Amino acid sequence: MRAILDVVLLLLNLYWWIVIIAIIFSWLFAFNVINSGNQFVAMVSRALYQMTEPVFQWFRRFLKPIGGLDLAPLAVLIGIFFIQRVILYYIYPSVF
Repeated sequence: MRAILDVVLLLLNLYWWIVIIAIIFSWLFAFNVINSGNQFVAMVSRALYQMTEPVFQWFRRFLKPIGGLDLAPLAVLIGIFFIQRVILYYIYPSVF
């Protein structure tokens, strides 16, 4: 059972970093730091969009953008942190 929890924690940690990369990538894209016409950039952008947007959309139903600021990525990061802490503090110690 601990192996399953370790895999879940690893996947949550991986998704945490994917969200962070998507946030940084969107800033770079918005401020025209990266070339949007580059094929590699377009491929990375599409991959990040497909990995993060379904979760972001779910949070956007409840959190509307405030002054053009999208709070969905922040809510996803807080949600991941909360799930990790619940697993580490409550579920993991009770599994022998």
